[in-house]
Amino acid sequence: QVQLVESGGGLVQPGGSLRLSCALSGSIFSIDTMDWFRQAPGKEREFVARFIWSGGSTYYAGSVKGRFTISRDNAKNTAYLQMSGLKPEDTAVYYCNARLKKSLSDRFDTYWGQGTQVTVSS
Repeated sequence: QVQLVESGGGLVQPGGSLRLSCALSGSIFSIDTMDWFRQAPGKEREFVARFIWSGGSTYYAGSVKGRFTISRDNAKNTAYLQMSGLKPEDTAVYYCNARLKKSLSDRFDTYWGQGTQVTVSS
């Protein structure tokens, strides 16, 4: 059983900062990537950031590049999203996912968390 639990969302003023966490637990053999996505009301879910577990490469959507930073704690199987310079248009439910194998013989599958609300408003 694999679980992802996001935390750290909340209400913040424009220009403020928040740090989201995504804790991965369960039967894990190998992690390929951990991503953050977001979904605003009435809009499709969109990619925000990716962390390549082996090697540490990171990728960002153009709308957040330079303001958001994705990182990880390998020992805790946890990914973080440090968000700064927040704008009202960053308001959304933020989801993390992990692409991983549960055993050597398994294929890679993607698992999602339940999401955490981020609201940017004065």
